[in-house]
Amino acid sequence: MSAREELIKKYAEDLKEKCGVTPNMDLLTKVTIGCGPSIYNGDSSTVAGSQQSELDTVKKNFLIKKLGLKDSPDLDTAITAVLDKYGKSNKHKYRAVVYYLLTLHFKKESVYQ
Repeated sequence: MSAREELIKKYAEDLKEKCGVTPNMDLLTKVTIGCGPSIYNGDSSTVAGSQQSELDTVKKNFLIKKLGLKDSPDLDTAITAVLDKYGKSNKHKYRAVVYYLLTLHFKKESVYQ
């Protein structure tokens, strides 16, 4: 099993166990691939939910640029909701899992078709 496949398996487990979501493995794989090499770096593979600069990056680079959403307070609300769902006390919020949940939240699966 490749390193990426191992990570996708780990992300699927997080979605099931920590978020109560049964993942669409095809979509999770595409979101993970879309994250690029950041998934292999310890720091960039996770989202620091308590750092505003990190939340701004998620909003600007993923929600606005990748998903094509307009900047609005709804984006911040969605990020907060996803991080809450993942668990505030969970220190390792994987970027691919957060992006997957945001993709579902905004019903933007078509971006990955």
